Amino acid sequence: MTDHEAKRSIDETLTLLDWKRRTSELYSEIRGYAEPEWAWRRWRGVRREMFAAHPQSPIPPEHRGTFEGPDLYDYDPAFRVLADYSNAETKHYDIATSGTEPMRFSRAGVAAFMLRGQLLELELYWLDAYGGGLFVPFRDETSGKTTYGAGRYLLDTVKGADLGTLYDKLVLDFNFAYNPSCSYDPRWVCPLSPPANHLALPIEVGERHVE
Repeated sequence: MTDHEAKRSIDETLTLLDWKRRTSELYSEIRGYAEPEWAWRRWRGVRREMFAAHPQSPIPPEHRGTFEGPDLYDYDPAFRVLADYSNAETKHYDIATSGTEPMRFSRAGVAAFMLRGQLLELELYWLDAYGGGLFVPFRDETSGKTTYGAGRYLLDTVKGADLGTLYDKLVLDFNFAYNPSCSYDPRWVCPLSPPANHLALPIEVGERHVE
């Protein structure tokens, strides 16, 4: 490795650290908002700035100057739920990714909630790597139509995406659902939503996917 390659490597590492730090700080800030829609507006604005200018943006560099997204549905308070969470039999999954190798997760529990008059469940996954992290992906009836076909993320605490708990329940606000980085550029490798987390109704909030 040349000195230039070594410098580029550490530069990329530190900019990735900055991306994660800023994301974590953003979620910490919005968890303190009393009004969820104002939190969502703040989240939307900061992410637009980061996507357009940050060196670790998932947007290819040649498109960042003209990027006006991420594209989102309007906020709908009906899609913010407080979920009961419970233990589940531990299962280990090799969850498929956008790359060639799966990622290893364990099922940490199940979140149950009411949405649009239906009792729904999402499995909660824990990353089986150093430090771990809670990961909650999902697919729904918009996937492959108006949203990314391989699913979206609700929570990914490895990246700082954490909406917290309230009244001993897990906050799941689908308005904050976002696309994995690989939906913008295949150079990113992202875990995809497994079949167990397919919701049989349209979730018309959160981030859309525009070809």
